[in-house]
Amino acid sequence: MANFKAEHEVAKLIGAPPGYVGHGQTEPRLNQFVLDEATSDDCDLTLVLLDEIEKAAPSLAQLLLGVLDKATLRLGDGTEVNFEESLIFLTSNLGARDMLAEIQPGLGFDTKQRRPGPELASHVERVGLRAVRRHFSPEFVNRIDAVITYRPLGNESLVAILEQHVVELQHHVQSRLGNRSFDIQVEPAARFFMLDKGTSVEYGARELRRIIHRHLTQPLAAMVANGNVAPGAVVTVDLDEEGDRLTLVAVGGMPRPAVLPSTILVVDDNEALLGWLEHMLAEEGHIVLVVSSAEAAMDRIEETVPDILLLDHILPDGEGVHLAVQLMKRFPQARAVVMSGAQLDEEEQLLCQRYDIPFLQKPFVAEELLSALEAISLSGGSSRSAMA
Repeated sequence: MANFKAEHEVAKLIGAPPGYVGHGQTEPRLNQFVLDEATSDDCDLTLVLLDEIEKAAPSLAQLLLGVLDKATLRLGDGTEVNFEESLIFLTSNLGARDMLAEIQPGLGFDTKQRRPGPELASHVERVGLRAVRRHFSPEFVNRIDAVITYRPLGNESLVAILEQHVVELQHHVQSRLGNRSFDIQVEPAARFFMLDKGTSVEYGARELRRIIHRHLTQPLAAMVANGNVAPGAVVTVDLDEEGDRLTLVAVGGMPRPAVLPSTILVVDDNEALLGWLEHMLAEEGHIVLVVSSAEAAMDRIEETVPDILLLDHILPDGEGVHLAVQLMKRFPQARAVVMSGAQLDEEEQLLCQRYDIPFLQKPFVAEELLSALEAISLSGGSSRSAMA
């Protein structure tokens, strides 16, 4: 609730009442439409989360009194918002330092002895509830159905979180690289290293993602960019002998098929992207033709018939998918790839499936485009391919 520290920010939730500046000019942020949009076909309940409620202005707690009591909120324009089918969750860090002191006693002559497990859990809960009662008014606390105190994550939970991050990284590699992807195998010593560096009793697993990115994701990306990982290889992640960094070793895999030079027509109105694509594809040995509009593409294709069409989804004077279909009908030997920063609509998706047009989601990396071109060659879309 850091966005609602000031009283005037809280007023934006319900809008200005009659007679105040802004009445009728701005839409209240917390209205019935917002609640209804948060439901789904599978669940008609709305979940409302107010994170770190203690950081909000005091008027927000007063605003919530009526909501928690009568399940309604009156906006500045007089309309009411119905919360009868809503679950409201409030999170807070109140009492966190006192609870941490109970869980992990410090050093000194006045240090209390560590309590047994069951007794510690109930005592920590009392510490947290006492902090809540000190901060909020009694009528506000009494309207809360349940107060749940979260204890520090245990070893099993931290291991599960690390495993989830590793699985996400593996899925990212497979989805971005396609048939050039590889497997990642993280050894126990490497897992312990990342857990030791990225977790603590005080902050939990908040630093774990950063540690994984620094010690695993970035070195792995450098290996891929330098061509040190063959498709289908297994990258083993282990701890070096000195124990201060991770080592990544790629073993196995097959050399990727070499795609012989093709003529590629790139159509996009983004000059920076055109320059990057032209440079990158030329380094791969392709003959690259670049234009910035559908009309320019039609004129250029009269001079040179390309093997592959690389088209932006939304052009200044047309749509990339329909242009691709039009050109592929006219030149059956040509293949097309569509790239876009947005999702295709249903009709465009069907056209891509019917005419076997790969789709690249922007922003993409060079490996994704090269994988798409490689797939076109291997599928027989171009006769200019050979095995390295």
